[in-house]
Amino acid sequence: MKSMTSRLMIVAATLSLAACGGGGADEPEAPAEPEAAAPAAAEPQAAAPAEAPPPESTDTIDGTTLAEFTPDVAHGEEVFGQCQACHVLEPGQNRVGPSLAGIVGREAGTVEGFNYTPANANSGITWTPEKLFQYLENPQRVVPGTKMAFPGLSDGQDRADVIAYLEANAS
Repeated sequence: MKSMTSRLMIVAATLSLAACGGGGADEPEAPAEPEAAAPAAAEPQAAAPAEAPPPESTDTIDGTTLAEFTPDVAHGEEVFGQCQACHVLEPGQNRVGPSLAGIVGREAGTVEGFNYTPANANSGITWTPEKLFQYLENPQRVVPGTKMAFPGLSDGQDRADVIAYLEANAS
């Protein structure tokens, strides 16, 4: 039981680091806990990583498209409040996440001075409004392996609004 509790504590700490952008490839791994012998069936199997949609795809999980929504920049500013824990709109200011200044039309993984994961840097994505709409629904689906721990915005109107806000504040 003690070994299981220790493993759960390590998992919780790892998830906390990941949510804040930690857990990157440059960080040391936690020391391994000795494992008690257990039947193979007792260990959960790790899920295979999902395959990302092609870079040109903008298909969403909920089947909506950006064109279906009338964007509200003021509401987008409110929704962007969720992003501000990691991102800013000022050019050249990277935080836990890269600056989002000028994100619309930019190739993924190209903000100067930000240490991207290979998954993001090599995604082949250009951040069109439609691609952002898809990405913001579920970032891990669109770029499996990204260190962005944000679960996404399930509401299509919220996604449309935050994209309008980003475009209005392009810098």
